[in-house]
Amino acid sequence: MTMNEKKYPELLAPAGTPMALRAALEAGADAVYFGGPCFNARLRAENFTADTMRENVALCHAFGVKAYVTLNTLLSDRELPKFLEAAAEARAAGVDALIVADLGGAAAIHRAMPDMELHASTQASGHSTHAARELKALGFSRMVLAREASAEDMAYFTRECGLETEVFVHGALCVSHSGQCLFSSLVGGRSGNRGECAQPCRLPDKSGKYPLSLKDLSLARHVPELIEMGVHSLKIEGRLKSPEYVRDVVKIWRRLLDERRAATDREMAELAAIFSRGGFTDGYFTKSVGRSMLGVRSEADKAQSRDTAPFEALTRRVPLVLDFTMKAGEPITLTVTAGGKTVTVLGEIPFAAKTAPLDEKAIREKLARLGGTPYEATDITVTVDAGLMLPISKINALRRAALDALTAKNPAPMSEISAYVPQECEGKRPQLPTARFEYAAQITEGARRYFSHVYLPLDRYEPIADGVVLPAVIFDSEREEMLKMLKNAAERGAKHALVGNVGHLSLAREAGLVPHGDFRLNITNSETLRFLLSLGFTDVLLSPELTVPQIRDLTGNADAIIYGRVPLMTLEKCVGKEIGSCAACGQGKNVLVDRRGEKFPVLQLYPHRSIVVNSRPTYMADKRRELTAAGITGGHFIFTTESTSEVNEIINAYKNATPPKGPVRRI
Repeated sequence: MTMNEKKYPELLAPAGTPMALRAALEAGADAVYFGGPCFNARLRAENFTADTMRENVALCHAFGVKAYVTLNTLLSDRELPKFLEAAAEARAAGVDALIVADLGGAAAIHRAMPDMELHASTQASGHSTHAARELKALGFSRMVLAREASAEDMAYFTRECGLETEVFVHGALCVSHSGQCLFSSLVGGRSGNRGECAQPCRLPDKSGKYPLSLKDLSLARHVPELIEMGVHSLKIEGRLKSPEYVRDVVKIWRRLLDERRAATDREMAELAAIFSRGGFTDGYFTKSVGRSMLGVRSEADKAQSRDTAPFEALTRRVPLVLDFTMKAGEPITLTVTAGGKTVTVLGEIPFAAKTAPLDEKAIREKLARLGGTPYEATDITVTVDAGLMLPISKINALRRAALDALTAKNPAPMSEISAYVPQECEGKRPQLPTARFEYAAQITEGARRYFSHVYLPLDRYEPIADGVVLPAVIFDSEREEMLKMLKNAAERGAKHALVGNVGHLSLAREAGLVPHGDFRLNITNSETLRFLLSLGFTDVLLSPELTVPQIRDLTGNADAIIYGRVPLMTLEKCVGKEIGSCAACGQGKNVLVDRRGEKFPVLQLYPHRSIVVNSRPTYMADKRRELTAAGITGGHFIFTTESTSEVNEIINAYKNATPPKGPVRRI
């Protein structure tokens, strides 16, 4: 199939407000996505109420545009009933799909509403075909691929994943892999996984530089490649952006798609004038990952964007063909056609006129009154028997009914959707402590005796440990190399694997290792816990974002991190070069110092990614009573920059319930 025969990708636009949604329709979007009043990752946007959602979904459908609602935050057990209600409200409003991040939330929706289309949010950390296969079994029909995917990985994924592929093509770019950023949450108390990100990556460090702030993404130069790949949906980021931004960016992307070509220099300049952070980057797509990707929003950028013409109203109209019939002894009928869809509605039976019967002209005039609707009558046919009468209000009601039927999806009433039933998780919490170390040299004899399992990063595995930690990110192009490394570790004595992504579970199995779920799986509720255990995880680590009472409420074979510097960011772009050197990063000597003087160690993640860990370790040695009351008798330890003497000191502190000596983080 040639490019000219390839199907057009869907152009998916952001809509943080009803006005932005209209701007997207004006500019020619094929689909829009927006959030309701809760459970969406852009809580600072105006978003949509149940009433405005229904109204705007109908408006989208009138234009033949699909409407997707974001329910893409992590959930607690106590929120699951309300989450399911929000999903049911969106379904009743007629939305075409729900964009979901929490795997347990998706399981609950799929159980209660099996016909509801589900799209896996980028927050679900999907970056491989194996992840897509697990998500498909959970009821997802589409996955939003990680923004860090190269053209090679994107093409392979689109071809082999078995789901529709959605990719971000324009807009703000997080420096951390989505769903893998805890910086705002653990440091500032505002969770990005809960829609409250404070964007610490956009702030300067102690030196006044911006080592974590990326330029906005734009793949406008690569439109022919995206079409050729067969990507189903091209997504523009920007639910916090203005209607003018949405209109102008979508308009340019619409033109590029319709003409099946790459953006010119002039069009890239137009996009930069709309909004830019010192230009754009396509570094991940082209594998040109480096310093040129960094950018901040300068005063010149802001000044360039101020001249945008205001968006005032939706002026586009949908062509509508109407065919009205009124015959003696039969109900009046109206057939309307728009966007390739035709519906017919019936009204009341007319009666014989005593004085002035209805004529064709009067009826035509009433049918043409489409003010307040997105339609424009392009052809009206009226067939009327002589001498008949019916109140004009009945003609108007018939017209409204026809237009409502034209945009309706007829979802099931909320009363027909099953109420949420909590799912119990079987199994007991791990009874003995476990630990991961950054380097084999940190593992002391005391550590080997104290911990039931000791893990090392896969690329640094030594037989002194009995387990490996899989990298947080493994694209399809990296899978075979990782499998060889896992098998090699197994031959040298590894028995266990800490797995942080559903797409990596099959790797551990193929290597013959016992899979244990890492904290990166973002388990915050019993539904997610139950689902992951059903996949074959022996046990799992719960999300570091949970409090002790929330951990207490989660039963099942799960444990919690009770010591260590928790990884805050997983960076595709190595930050070592910005704050030191690659060699220092590999040795754990690079440190990111924020504007307050807090020091965040930067570690190397194989093959050449970065991990930023917390400046303050989680410490609960003197909180054993609280931990025991919450069911935590084992606990997981993370050792990153500690010396051997510090490792032994920490172990003794937990044996003796010693209070901390310096600043720490509590669960």
